[in-house]
Amino acid sequence: MLEQIDLSKKISQQEFKKNIEPLANQLASLQRECRSRNIPVMIIFEGFSTSGKGTLINQLIEPLDPRGFSVYAINSESEEEKRRPFLWRFWTKTPENGRIAIFDRSWYRRVLVDRFEQTTPESQISDAYQEIVNFEQQLTDGGTVIIKFFLVITKKEQKKRMEKLLESKQTAWRVTDSDKKRQKHFKEYRVMAEEMLQKTDTAFAPWTIVEAMDKEYASIKIMSEVVSRLEKQITRKKENPDEASQKTNGNSDRNELKSSALSQADLSRSCSKEEYQERLKKLQSRLTLLHSALYRKKIPVILVFEGWDASGKGGAIRRLTQALDPRGYQVNPTSSPNDIEKAHHYLWRFWRNMPKTGHIAIFDRSWYGRVMVERIEGFCSTDEWKRAYREINDMEAHLAHSGSIILKFWMQIDKEEQERRFHERMENPQKQWKITDEDWRNRSKWDQYELAVDEMLIRTSTTYAPWIIVEGNNKYYARIKVLETVIRAMEDRLKSD
Repeated sequence: MLEQIDLSKKISQQEFKKNIEPLANQLASLQRECRSRNIPVMIIFEGFSTSGKGTLINQLIEPLDPRGFSVYAINSESEEEKRRPFLWRFWTKTPENGRIAIFDRSWYRRVLVDRFEQTTPESQISDAYQEIVNFEQQLTDGGTVIIKFFLVITKKEQKKRMEKLLESKQTAWRVTDSDKKRQKHFKEYRVMAEEMLQKTDTAFAPWTIVEAMDKEYASIKIMSEVVSRLEKQITRKKENPDEASQKTNGNSDRNELKSSALSQADLSRSCSKEEYQERLKKLQSRLTLLHSALYRKKIPVILVFEGWDASGKGGAIRRLTQALDPRGYQVNPTSSPNDIEKAHHYLWRFWRNMPKTGHIAIFDRSWYGRVMVERIEGFCSTDEWKRAYREINDMEAHLAHSGSIILKFWMQIDKEEQERRFHERMENPQKQWKITDEDWRNRSKWDQYELAVDEMLIRTSTTYAPWIIVEGNNKYYARIKVLETVIRAMEDRLKSD
């Protein structure tokens, strides 16, 4: 494909000067309008070494307000980044609404430079392509404009530019040994690039191939494409101003999902206080040893706790953390998003807290709020919560591929037990802070929430991130079941490694 590109394209200086100023003015105006309409933008520059990415990025940003964009140069992973899921360092750089993020190389490094260097094994390439496509679809579905450029030059031109850079001590550092190696094996690298373009060229995030032999031509083409894409997105926003805010009644239109996973939970299961205390001590001792082994093996763990109000999430989490080294875990309580979090994709705030290797992240409520409280209370549109099942499964698949143990606990109690615990909290001065008017109000929507929870369990329980329903009417039984489940999953992973 790339060898068929007409690289002789060029424009005169006169034509360049004639076109660049109007385009720059348009771009500056579009940046302001994107800001006012809360449209986030991501612009990606990939291509052959010495194809002019840096120069063309500088040309693109010149007319922009520097307060409204960030530029990220993506090099090899740092030690910290190596200990996180691959997409973590890119999720944390996704722009808030109204801002522009520009990437000099990007997540495509994994299937290009890192693949060529054999840092990314061939066995991981297929999953990597799928994870990249999923990542971009999640962002564009959430309203982000993704504009991708691949800069192309000939092998002869690349060699010429490298030799010129190497002539001066001031510029020689810009040509790395890796660049030289890819230049030597230009054709092989080009084949990888062609495959990447074919596998990741989508309707929601298409590639624009830029003939970069003539930098003036390349600059005009890039700026024209950015202007065109932003104009289209702004027009779409004008025509459909409420498309992302259409509220929902939270009801599913899929009758086959009305069978209840929750109704099968045997809430009569119990454990005596004496048995609980004896088993708790043994299990916590075992968990302490396993935590050390996971740290040495650099295995990350993600534990998600969801459940009814007063279902015992906090108590179960405390019995876990009592056995853990505090330097090796983080409990992340999830409440309503703040203004900064609302300005990003809803998964952004959770990606920031994903654990590095050997550490444990515990989420007291989580990203599942999108398909429960946000769905029921109308905080997101019908389309948003419906596509969230796929987005969540894709995210958890990526975390699993990155080596994480993922367990998700639904703490199940019945309505009568919840009411008893509510009254108990109200009568205890030490626990009154735990009960709010909202907790009582939510009880009136119990049936709606139960339907949403059942659908969530059916759609998002996977082999790599299973849901475990914890029968919680008896707190002692629930805490023991959580500990035993976590320990069993850790032991299984350590045996397989």
